[in-house]
Amino acid sequence: MKTSTNYRTKSLLARIGIVLGSAAMLAACAGVQPPHDQMATSKAAVDTAISTGANEFAPAQLKAATEKMTLAEKAMSDKNYVIATQQAEQALVDAQLATAMARAAKAKKSADALQEDSRILRQEIDRKTN
Repeated sequence: MKTSTNYRTKSLLARIGIVLGSAAMLAACAGVQPPHDQMATSKAAVDTAISTGANEFAPAQLKAATEKMTLAEKAMSDKNYVIATQQAEQALVDAQLATAMARAAKAKKSADALQEDSRILRQEIDRKTN
């Protein structure tokens, strides 16, 4: 009797192990999905940074964004979706920073030009009244 009980216990444990192992494999396969949305969002942010003039006003940030986007694309092709997601998220942040810096630099440039125009106008007014 003891041998048959021992055999049943081992058989039950083996079946439980198989079920748990199968569940773990399914969970691992289904756990990480390709980050298509994140990749598209990050790519759009890099494109926006380029179109706002980041290559002139924030070249280091734009370079970081494009390099990270390249790493994300490589990770996607290697099916390393965790790394692809991380790199795409970092590229997004760098691209957003580059865009903000470019817009701020353009705004400052415009404000400086307006201030200079104002100064010249004041000089003209002063000259005509004297």
